[in-house]
Amino acid sequence: MKIERPAPQTIAYFSMEVALESPLPTYSGGLGVLAGDMLRSAADMRLSMVGVTLLHRKGYFLQRLDDEGRQSEEPAAWPVDQFLQLTDSTCQVEIEGRQVTVRAWQYLITGASGAVVPVFLLDTDLPSNDPYDRTLTDYLYGGDQRYRLCQEVILGVGGVRVLRAMGYTRVFRFHMNEGHAALLALELFAEEFKQMPQRREDAVDAVKRLCVFTTHTPLPAGHDQFSLDLTEHVLSGNQWEALQALGCCNGSLNMTRVGLRLSNYVNGVTKRHSEVSRTLFPDLAIGSITNGVHSATWAAPAFRALYDRYTPAWREDSLLLRYALGIPLDAIRQAHDDAKQLLIKEVNRTASAPFDPHAFTIGFARRATSYKRPDLLFYDSERLRRISVQHGPLQVIFSGKAHPRDEEGKALIQHIFRRAKELAPEVKVAYLPNYDMDLGLLLTSGADLWLNTPQPPYEASGTSGMKAAHNGVPSLSVLDGWWLEVPVEGVTGWSIGSRDNGTVFERRDDRDAEELYWKLEGTILPLYYGDPLKWAELMRFTIALNASFFNTDRMIHEYVTHAYRDR
Repeated sequence: MKIERPAPQTIAYFSMEVALESPLPTYSGGLGVLAGDMLRSAADMRLSMVGVTLLHRKGYFLQRLDDEGRQSEEPAAWPVDQFLQLTDSTCQVEIEGRQVTVRAWQYLITGASGAVVPVFLLDTDLPSNDPYDRTLTDYLYGGDQRYRLCQEVILGVGGVRVLRAMGYTRVFRFHMNEGHAALLALELFAEEFKQMPQRREDAVDAVKRLCVFTTHTPLPAGHDQFSLDLTEHVLSGNQWEALQALGCCNGSLNMTRVGLRLSNYVNGVTKRHSEVSRTLFPDLAIGSITNGVHSATWAAPAFRALYDRYTPAWREDSLLLRYALGIPLDAIRQAHDDAKQLLIKEVNRTASAPFDPHAFTIGFARRATSYKRPDLLFYDSERLRRISVQHGPLQVIFSGKAHPRDEEGKALIQHIFRRAKELAPEVKVAYLPNYDMDLGLLLTSGADLWLNTPQPPYEASGTSGMKAAHNGVPSLSVLDGWWLEVPVEGVTGWSIGSRDNGTVFERRDDRDAEELYWKLEGTILPLYYGDPLKWAELMRFTIALNASFFNTDRMIHEYVTHAYRDR
C-alpha cells in the first residue's frame, strides 16, 4: 500500500470517530458516519484533505441483547494490520507529566474520481509507553473523565504533531468535527502565544485564520467539559498557560468554547440547529451547513444499478439524482423489492417471528436514548394493533445501541422488547443488535417508511432519513433537524407537528403519538396498500428532491464556499 504524501495545501479534518467501513469499529453512530461520508466525498471531488482520528483498537462495543432486551457490552477488538498500514511517523505528547509516543496508521479512501484521501489513525499502544498510556487509544467514548481528556490530548495535540512529522507543514485549514478535537486549536495557540506573549489577540487571530469548527449537539450536556483541576493535571505546562491566557474557561474546560474561541468559521449542522446553538452561545456568530450523506455509500446495490442506468455520472455529482424523475416507476418498485428482500432475510435470520416481505415495514434505527423517543410508536399499543388489523399488516424493525452508562437508554430497549411480545402476532416487532454501516444500509433501503420521532429541539440534524431517501424510502418525522428543510408534505414523506409550532419547545408525547397514528391510518397505509403506483411515484420524488440535495457533495461545496475560503 502506498503512503500518501502531503499536497502543498491541505485541509486537515479531525474527528474523534470516523466510519471507514463496517468491519472497522472506529465509530459509534452519526458523527462518525458523517465524518466518513465527508472524507469519501472529498476524494470524489479531488479535494486535498486528510482525516485524523484515533485507532480505537477495541472499538465502541459489541452489543448483546438477551430475550428480555437487556443490553450487555463486550470489547470489539479487530485486526488492525489487516485493514491499515503502519506509517513510520511518530510524535511525542505530554500527558500528566509523562512523555507519550504517538504513532499513526493509514487508511486510504479512493474516490469515484480516482483521487485518494488518507486517514491517519493515532495509536499509543507501544512498548515504550506507560501501561496506562498504551490503553488510551483502545476504546471510543470509554473510560472516565481522565481517560477522555487524555484521549483528546492525543487527538488534538498528537494529531497536529503527527501531521507535521509526515510533512504536512502547510495545512490550509484545520477542521474540528465537534469539540473532541478542540485541543488542536489550543496547540496552535500555544505556539503562537509563545512567540508573542504580549499580543494575545494577535495570536488568537493567527490561529483563527486556520481553524473551522462544526458543532453537532443542541444539548448543553453534549459539550465535553472537564474540571480545571483535572485539566491542569493532564495538560502540559505550556498548554495550561496558553489555556489560562486564552481566557475562555469559566470554572471548567469547555471544549466547545475553546473551538469556538479559536475558529474563524463556526457552523451548526442544520438551519434549526444553528438557531438553537446561537441561544447556547449568544456571543458568537454561528453559521449553518446542513449535513448530508455520501450517495454512493448509502444507495443499496439495486439502486446503484438503477442510477447507473438512468442517471450516469451520479457518483461524481449527486445533484444528478434530480433526474430520477425520469426513472420508470416499475423499475423503482423492483429495486425497492430487491432491497426489501435482503432486509427481511436478515430479520428472519435473527428474529423469533418471521417477517412478511409483502407487509408494510417501518424502520427505526439510531442511538437508543430518551430524547430520540424510540418508544413513541407504542404510546397506545392497542391503537397500533387496531391500525394493523383494520388498515393492513404492519411490522416494525428497530436497531441501535445504548451507551454503556445510559441506563435510561437501556431501559428503552427493554420496553420495546416488552411491547413486541404484547403486540404479537398482529404487529410484528424486531430489534436487531449491533447497528453498523452494513445493517444501516439494509434498514434504510429495505424499509417502506422511515420513522423519526426526536423531542424538538434536540435533534441537531439526523442523517438516517437522508440515507433512506437515497433508496426512495419516504420519512414520517417530527419537524426537527434536517426535516424542517424538506420540501412539501405528502411528496417525499409526512411530518408530525407543523412549521408554526412545536419546533422551539418540547412537544407532548400524547399529541405527537396521536398525530403519528392519524397519519398512519388516514394517509400512509391506505396509500401503500391502495395505490402502489402512487406510492412508487412518492418514492421517485423522494430520490429526486431529497437525495439530490441532502448529500455530502452539496455539503462539501458549502464548506468550500463558506468555511474554507480565505477571509
